[in-house]
Amino acid sequence: MSEPRQKVVVCRLGNRPYAPLWDLQRALQSRLVREKRSDHPRAIPHVLLLSEHPPVYTLGKSGNRANLLIHEKDLDEQGATFFQIDRGGDITYHGPGQLVGYPILDLDRFYTDVHRYLRELEEVIIRTCASYSLEAGRVDGRTGVWVDRNHRGTERKISAMGIRCSRWVTMHGFAFNLNTELERYDAIVPCGISDRDVTSMAAELGRAIDEAAVMNTLIGHFGDVFDVEIEQVADEEADRWVETYLADEWV
Repeated sequence: MSEPRQKVVVCRLGNRPYAPLWDLQRALQSRLVREKRSDHPRAIPHVLLLSEHPPVYTLGKSGNRANLLIHEKDLDEQGATFFQIDRGGDITYHGPGQLVGYPILDLDRFYTDVHRYLRELEEVIIRTCASYSLEAGRVDGRTGVWVDRNHRGTERKISAMGIRCSRWVTMHGFAFNLNTELERYDAIVPCGISDRDVTSMAAELGRAIDEAAVMNTLIGHFGDVFDVEIEQVADEEADRWVETYLADEWV
């Protein structure tokens, strides 16, 4: 008899400020680490947070602050904020029209290979783009998902990625441009890469994107790529689920 598939609870959180979700990721990561270190660990669900943020720039722990091209004091005028955070990678932008995903997965229950994990996150985005007849893929040596890859080097990044692991439990994840205001990237050197551009599904397809539909498609591909059972909760129901999960009251 085959083993039951692992479960990932997808929390659809809508538009949320960056800092509280950063704190929530750390709390969820600590919850999974605490469980796996207990005397009688249980196979509790992994978690995928899906959200959108007000305009914010984040810089990874090894990133170059010089890649923020404007003064931090000028960010207020743009209605944006800035955080230096604990993921890998350089600087990126999050904002309206972008789908951000934060998988909190115990890789010990999948495979202990960070490079494979990143490639599978990329695969989720690649398959989602393909579902909209948009060809996307990888570029050697550059994490993320790109479109229009050719020998002339005109590829454009449609999804940036950066993660952090603690005892093989992940946090942070991907930022997928759907209807994103691409002008916001003028304030940074995106991901520290100065010779390539960024793009969005809307820019590539020439039309506004139904973001809820893309989210549904992405969730399906996530379940397939990671071979997991998906349970979904949204908004206030998601907040209540997270509260009981963190309090060890989840059954």
